[in-house]
Amino acid sequence: MTTKSIAVVTGGAGFIGSCLVRQVLRETDLQVVVLDKLTYAGNVESLADYDGDSRLEFIEGDICDPELVTSLLSKHQPMGIIHLAAESHVDRSIDGPAVFLQTNVQGTFNLLESCLAHWQDLDSSAADAFRFLHVSTDEVYGSLGAEGLFSESSPYQPSSPYSASKAASDHFVQAFHHTYGFPTLLTNCSNNYGPYQFPEKLIPLMVSNALKGEPLPVYGDGLNVRDWIYVRDHCRGLDAALHKGRAGEAYNFGGDAERTNLQIVKAILEQTGADAGLITFVEDRLGHDRRYAVDATKAKKELSWAPLVEFGEGLAETIAWYGENGAWLERIESGAYRV
Repeated sequence: MTTKSIAVVTGGAGFIGSCLVRQVLRETDLQVVVLDKLTYAGNVESLADYDGDSRLEFIEGDICDPELVTSLLSKHQPMGIIHLAAESHVDRSIDGPAVFLQTNVQGTFNLLESCLAHWQDLDSSAADAFRFLHVSTDEVYGSLGAEGLFSESSPYQPSSPYSASKAASDHFVQAFHHTYGFPTLLTNCSNNYGPYQFPEKLIPLMVSNALKGEPLPVYGDGLNVRDWIYVRDHCRGLDAALHKGRAGEAYNFGGDAERTNLQIVKAILEQTGADAGLITFVEDRLGHDRRYAVDATKAKKELSWAPLVEFGEGLAETIAWYGENGAWLERIESGAYRV
């Protein structure tokens, strides 16, 4: 990632993508080209701190558009792709799986084809430096029992349309490396949380509702377990993978912070001072995986990475951010930021 110092970040106006872009612009001299379709969860306001910065170029567009992707690569000659663009909400994938197939599988395949052609035309030194970093999820591994952790060698057993679409995209990424020698990197992370997250995922939804005094809907018995990672820790891991990772390898990132959904909700109630009576148990999600947790040993050893933000600290920062940014929350919930 050195000769032209340009990286393309797909989905760079989303929750994790915008955090990564802000981090890169804050901490490096890298130039960033963001390609984002601006679906309901994408928001250019998440990049407002760098509005007018000459190192950031924003392109509204779809990764499923091969002509756009090819022209972008030709114009900017990036030395790396960080692929975060994805449909990512399990509930939405249950209600409408087709868009997950289109974006997560076809879109990733289109990027791989276009980037492979770009890479094959590079001179040897630029080709050696090029990386295609594909950001995935621990949900591709399926559901764990009461014990154990997912590792990079765990078999794939996706159980929702969302995780199936991400698993398929992961397999295409790995196949392009093994078949063509294309320099890919694959990362699978546990549940992210932090500022700027669209309020449909557990933590921002519960925080938003608690701050407004509205019911906090909890699936089933609330005892499903997830490992939580603060979004900045995840983005530090992506940066480490990009610069230190071995081409063709996969790396898991986790926060070492397993919690049941009910523990999360109770912690939010405690920190916001909201009434515990707001907890409302609702019918469980179809095919709801019971537990996820990842072993990040490989990333810690090979990338010299580790999560730095303790869960309680990260949750407090997240709650404070949503409390101070009610206007952002209202605008993204209503879609007013698109006007």
